[in-house]
Amino acid sequence: MKKNSLNLVLFLLFNLSVIAQSYAPKVGAEGTTAIHRDSEDFIAWATGVMVVRGPQNITNPTGDAANFGTPENATNKSNGQIVSLGDGGTAILTFANAISNNSGFDFAVFENSFSDTFLELAFVEVSSDGVNYFRFPSHSQTQTNTQVGGFGSVDPTYIYNFAGKYRASYGTPFNLDDIPDHALLNKNAITHIKLIDVIGTIDPTYATYDSYGNIVNDPYATPFGSSGFDLDAVGVINAATLSLNNTNKSTLALYPNPASSHFSVAKSGTVSIYSVSGRLVHKQIVSNTEVPVAINQLTAGVYIVKLSNKTGVYTQRLIKK
Repeated sequence: MKKNSLNLVLFLLFNLSVIAQSYAPKVGAEGTTAIHRDSEDFIAWATGVMVVRGPQNITNPTGDAANFGTPENATNKSNGQIVSLGDGGTAILTFANAISNNSGFDFAVFENSFSDTFLELAFVEVSSDGVNYFRFPSHSQTQTNTQVGGFGSVDPTYIYNFAGKYRASYGTPFNLDDIPDHALLNKNAITHIKLIDVIGTIDPTYATYDSYGNIVNDPYATPFGSSGFDLDAVGVINAATLSLNNTNKSTLALYPNPASSHFSVAKSGTVSIYSVSGRLVHKQIVSNTEVPVAINQLTAGVYIVKLSNKTGVYTQRLIKK
């Protein structure tokens, strides 16, 4: 009986270990999703960036911030020149043309890891209006009993939908289909990508968590100028279709904007107005583009206007004065 119990325990441990290693492996291994920076899949690169650096060590939030590299290093093609975000630091990337949700992966994020296992991670969020951001559902299966040291290792097969999964020169790709649909997100007109450094500590006081509530364990502490996620570049795989005047076809033209009492739209259809929290605050059918949409009842602030008709769905941010 004892022998059978031991065999059962060994069987369960083996199968649990197999189940845990469920995601794409390192660069060069069969099944990897890594994309080299010279791949023809990339049709464009980020053109603008704004960085808010975090501290070199989150336990001393008023101490020195990360300071390696300059934000501009994160624009244009991946070349190994980076900007370090520090613990919990953020970067917002913008693009000449919006990113669209087509088949397969839509963009990729590049970090500068020197190996396949020294992986400094970041959460990835997207926005189609620069106001409302939506995070890719992420999963970390790295153990949380022992802290991964400042120069420790993370198995890439244990992590999913984190930037930084692959070593330098290889992008971690993302598929917009992974993000649940939302009225305030137009997946065919992504204008902003936000990266948030995963702090990496398993101390619950400062830890960051994946979409399943697991603490994300990655190299910590890294009390250096190059602390945190080292952003190299963001490459575009699928770009939105452009009109002749170089504006995205999924963007709704409305005027005036800002508006105080009403606005008009350049298309007919069903107009829905949402608050920044996603609550529907007004709905109106516009059969004639000369008929204004009244917004006297709305309080001052930022709203998202969505127009739906037979040709598609169009969105635009509205500022109510």
